Amino acid sequence: MGKLSASTVKAAKEPGRYGDGDGLYLVISPRGGKSWVCRVQKSGRRRDVGLGSAKKVPLALARERAAKVRVQIEAGIDPIAERRRDAGIPTFREAAAMVFTENKASWKNKKHRAQWLSTLEAYAFPTLGEISVAAIDGHHVRDAVISIWLEKPETARRVRQRINTVIDWAIGKGYRTTPLPIAAMNKSLPRLKTNGAHHSALPYAEVPAFISRLRERESVGRLAFEALILTATRSGEVRGATWDEVDLENGLWTVPAERMKAGREHVIPLSSPARAAFKRAQAYREARSQLVFPGQRGGKPLSDMTLTKICRDAGIDAVPHGFRSSFRDWVAEETDFDGNIAEMALAHAIENKVEAAYRRGNLLEKRKTLMEAWGAYCGSKGEEIRP
Repeated sequence: MGKLSASTVKAAKEPGRYGDGDGLYLVISPRGGKSWVCRVQKSGRRRDVGLGSAKKVPLALARERAAKVRVQIEAGIDPIAERRRDAGIPTFREAAAMVFTENKASWKNKKHRAQWLSTLEAYAFPTLGEISVAAIDGHHVRDAVISIWLEKPETARRVRQRINTVIDWAIGKGYRTTPLPIAAMNKSLPRLKTNGAHHSALPYAEVPAFISRLRERESVGRLAFEALILTATRSGEVRGATWDEVDLENGLWTVPAERMKAGREHVIPLSSPARAAFKRAQAYREARSQLVFPGQRGGKPLSDMTLTKICRDAGIDAVPHGFRSSFRDWVAEETDFDGNIAEMALAHAIENKVEAAYRRGNLLEKRKTLMEAWGAYCGSKGEEIRP
């Protein structure tokens, strides 16, 4: 027999908690609102599970709901997740199918379109498929990719990206309110051995979220990093940029031959977001230096370690130079732009003389369109849009 009665519930006015027994409480807020909660404890963790308003849920029903919650907790079932499932929240498998249906027409790359769902079927659905999309957390995703993380790292990254896309879709649909803890999840995975000839790159689907994080706080280093990503340039080219190279009115940045790896002048179209980053950098302009992104030591350029530290602090397994690969992968997998245009945007040296002659043309207008599209993608939700 509980300690409360229907009459005491009705008569209670003083704010506070009134226990009925077995973890069931009537809670009266400072404003007089009455509600039911069930306090449960499992594995040393205490948790209050709401059972509804006392105006709509009578004492007898509150006791029934509390009893059901206690049984679920003892059985290892999350009562809140079960309630969401009952309310029509899809499983991860169902949500992934809806994401695929909504987006497949916009994915121009046939290979990407074919692989998007098949990789989830092979590697995500066995562990995540029947879990409510609202209940998935970082440890679920880690468990899904850990078996292939070292053996098939690129596939594992893509699976992780696509899982995150589904989760972000669920947030947009109102099925959940929190994103996955990407940084913590990444740190929990084994560090991959990298070939010295390649630079660790952030999967392009995670670039928009990284840029959003950069913009949370402004500094010369963060602005330089944003400019590096949006222009797909090398660290040295950005850190050595001077104001006389930049034409903000026409949206062009001309890097002289002596500062380019290939020894040729490189004209970079500045997208709207890139131009905005350069304009924000004007606030740090110094009389003693023409550098766009001056360091702290007497007008010297930023240290390359400044940008590396930003990656490290963000908890990402990538280096600044790797963002050029992120850009190149995005062009190949998400757009219809000719690969030649992307190679020109990256100012890559060409071994084949015939091909090099073809690419020697500036093709500036096409590159403007390409960089504007990249800027728009970086400012979106990316994977947080689509991987």
